[in-house]
Amino acid sequence: MTKLWGNKKVFEYLGFVFVLTIASLTRLWNLASPQKLVFDETYYVKDALSLSQEGNEKNWPEGANATFESGDVYSYLADPAFVVHPPFGKWLIASGMWLLGPDNAAGWRISTALLGIATVALLMLVAYKLFRSSKLALAAGFLLAIDGMAITMSRTALLDAPLTFFLLLGFLFFLIDNKQSRLRIGYAIQEGKSTLLWFRPWLVLAGIALGAASAIKWSGLYLLAAIGLYVVFSEMLLRRDSGEKSWVLTGLLSQGAISFCNLVPAALATYVSSWMGWINSSGGYSRNWAEDNSLPGIFGALPAWAQSLWNYHEVIYKFHVNLSEDHSYQSHPITWLLGLRPTAFFYETYSFGQMGCESDTCSSAITALGNPLIWVFATAALLYLVYRYTRTRERVIGLVLLGVGALYLPWLLIPERTVFQFYAVSFLPWMILGLVLVMQILYRALGGTKLAKGIVVGFFVLAALVSVFFLPVNIGLVVPFDQWQLRMWLPSWI
Repeated sequence: MTKLWGNKKVFEYLGFVFVLTIASLTRLWNLASPQKLVFDETYYVKDALSLSQEGNEKNWPEGANATFESGDVYSYLADPAFVVHPPFGKWLIASGMWLLGPDNAAGWRISTALLGIATVALLMLVAYKLFRSSKLALAAGFLLAIDGMAITMSRTALLDAPLTFFLLLGFLFFLIDNKQSRLRIGYAIQEGKSTLLWFRPWLVLAGIALGAASAIKWSGLYLLAAIGLYVVFSEMLLRRDSGEKSWVLTGLLSQGAISFCNLVPAALATYVSSWMGWINSSGGYSRNWAEDNSLPGIFGALPAWAQSLWNYHEVIYKFHVNLSEDHSYQSHPITWLLGLRPTAFFYETYSFGQMGCESDTCSSAITALGNPLIWVFATAALLYLVYRYTRTRERVIGLVLLGVGALYLPWLLIPERTVFQFYAVSFLPWMILGLVLVMQILYRALGGTKLAKGIVVGFFVLAALVSVFFLPVNIGLVVPFDQWQLRMWLPSWI
């Protein structure tokens, strides 16, 4: 028995290494290509460099991209740039440039690539915490490792891959806290003791991680709010079901306030600390607003930097809510789950002999295109889980739906805003968790027969082959033009 157990552990370890090897190869190989600013890298990479040098983002002269790509990377201007996302994601990009150099495209992208790899490892840990199954954990990690959208976003110096990592990290800490708190509350009720949980270190860590996510993009607040509400109401219902007499008063008011103080101040402190470069410098956009202005009422007593920061956030908020300009690759959020309008980050054509082209015409494309098989079946699994949860209220299913719902549904409320399909990468880990959970349900429903095993194995083999097929258009390989066309299955993909 010991030998068999040891062999099982070795198998699990090798599986973990195998998945991370795939994630590393797909995210790190040829990372410096193209040596060009891709899509919104034109904002985030240059902002990251000036932020790291000056403590705040600066404007750049006209035509700065070509200059920057050639290696002249310090040509930013003295006047501040108006930016609409918090600084933390750009600090992360800057750390990669510090490591490998700002004149090297690999330096622009290395931090997002490493965080993309770490997200695969993190998803396996989250899946194990949720399902207590090494097989499901490896399955989830494998699907994220090979998904085309996850690969593209991890190879591009945008904010969404770092955002996804910190969202998932916060969710992991929340899962640990949730398990411990449920046990502590149940034990206290049985013993007739106070059920108030005062210091909750894992919930504090969840607040820090989700504060960091919000300091990359404000959409991190969605999951922070959802987890906060879940903590309060799930524990209140636990008290009710355990027979506690004053479960409303204790759960909603007393424990709710305590949980809030564990979660939210940590998130807020983390978020504000991401602005320290802006706070400690004098040349940032709106940094000196409070010298000639003041917030109304008691808020006028805040320090000048805090008033200026508040005003800056008001300006950013107005920008976001009014952002409705047409873009050729914008997509309605309702189409994201089926990948109907992927975002093309980069596209160039070459003649014979250029860039290794061996055909009359070749193409190099970087498109945030997810694996169609993974996304279609994950969407079907999500619909099934919604149906099943309405009937069974299974806690694990609820936790999976919590992540998807918190990070997806808010986008449906602002359909007029200019948004892109690659935003969906932030909740892709939860889509995959739902998919592997439904695969387990199906496997058990079929009794673990050869048919069941064949379906599961066949799906993963086919998913891997589909990912290999689409990999050239996920990472910008130079292929004959007809090969690029072959991969554009829908007109809306072009």
